[in-house]
Amino acid sequence: MSNASDMNHDRLASNLEDNRNRLQERYRNCCDFIVQDCPRTTALSGFLVYFDGLVSDERINEIRETLAGLGSGEALTGGGAEQAVQEKIGDMSSSVIHTFTELADAITIGNAVLLTNGSSEGYTFALAEWRKRAIDEPMAESVVRGPREGFTEAFNDNLAMIRRKVRTPDLKMKRHELGLYTKTRVAIAYVEGLVEPALIEEVERRLARIEVDSILESGNIEEFIEDQPYSPFPQMVATERPDTACANLLEGRFVILTDGTPFALVAPISFFSLLQSPEDYYQRYMISTMVRWLRYLFFFVALLAPSVYVAILTYHQEMIPTSLMLSVAGSREEIPFPALVEAFIMEIMFEALREAGVRLPKQVGAAVSIVGALVIGQAATSAGLVSSPMVMVVAITGIASFMLPHYTLGIAVRMLRFPIMLLAGMLGLLGILLAMVAIGIHLCSLRSFGIPYFSPMAPAMRGEWKDVLARVPAWSPSRRPKMTGFGGGLRRGKGMRPAVPRKKGE
Repeated sequence: MSNASDMNHDRLASNLEDNRNRLQERYRNCCDFIVQDCPRTTALSGFLVYFDGLVSDERINEIRETLAGLGSGEALTGGGAEQAVQEKIGDMSSSVIHTFTELADAITIGNAVLLTNGSSEGYTFALAEWRKRAIDEPMAESVVRGPREGFTEAFNDNLAMIRRKVRTPDLKMKRHELGLYTKTRVAIAYVEGLVEPALIEEVERRLARIEVDSILESGNIEEFIEDQPYSPFPQMVATERPDTACANLLEGRFVILTDGTPFALVAPISFFSLLQSPEDYYQRYMISTMVRWLRYLFFFVALLAPSVYVAILTYHQEMIPTSLMLSVAGSREEIPFPALVEAFIMEIMFEALREAGVRLPKQVGAAVSIVGALVIGQAATSAGLVSSPMVMVVAITGIASFMLPHYTLGIAVRMLRFPIMLLAGMLGLLGILLAMVAIGIHLCSLRSFGIPYFSPMAPAMRGEWKDVLARVPAWSPSRRPKMTGFGGGLRRGKGMRPAVPRKKGE
């Protein structure tokens, strides 16, 4: 009985003043809530409700002019009002609502609602228009060659950018609403026939479990739906690039787009997805392969360089050539700290400078980071707090971390660097070996929506290594990844190799 009573209480009343009083009570102290009566030149008794700033003022005036054009001789109450609205302003996008909840949802997303006397129905008009950022080049995923457009905070624009690139009716977009107060629009995009149906069912199940007050960014969703939230490694890729999102859709993955943020979530992924850049597929395959190998090399440099330096100086001096050892010992002669403490000091200072450069205004951030690193490094060396080789090792480590194409992987590497240094300072190279074994075990046990995180290496999958160690030519026959592409299958036909020019006389 209580449910029926609540439903009746939520329905719009046929009395116009009752509706007005309830709305004014519900939206009291809301300076942007507008209740605008119909023009006096019309016999239509009613009012428009909307939020100022969410609707177009020009289109509101058009609605009012249309209402004013309804002749005063027309009987416009009850069914007459409904007929007049349908006939006179039916060319504008309108729908019918029956409850205050539907009215609240409508005006919150930028619609205007017309309520008339004698009718328990409301008429919504899609007049949403607010200022939004223009489509621009992504700042975090810049490329030398490739598309320059990036996602924006406008939800519908992001959907349209994907739809414009993947022009097939098999591209599906399922909409959800998350957040008790924010009611954030979320869309799951996937290509039917390429994605495993059970995968879409799983992500929908995980999204349905989210019951929170607010969802303001895609990172909020990521924390709720990832497989292992306590892992330092990301299990979803956040991208600002529509071309990256579309490429993943065509490989059997799904994309989650969130209203109000330019970052889309891509899953499932593997560890090797985080070491691939969009530009790998726009440059010539030999260049892309060489750069990818360089990226793998500097991933280990970013993770292990300070730890290896600390381990060798502390326990394994015999591994260094004598002349180099004498040079390093000379530079450390007046340093009061052991190598481990020295490395911690420099790494913490470098991380502080990097974070300061991110938070400072763009006009001064880069300059402060560079000048600060130079001044502090030179001053620390001159004061005898750190040695010159340590400054060089930390600088090389910082440059190596900048080569990682995904920021989230870089953060994981920066976090793991400190415990590995601690093990190196206590156990030498044995400590580094133990740390690498622990990281390897963790990566092999990690999953992204059921997909092994270290695949296709572990478990080993024959024929799936073509896009891991090297980037095969675009004309080479290639199958969709078995771990994501539903059922595998040829991605492109055979015989697409470029035609060899004929010799003269052939």
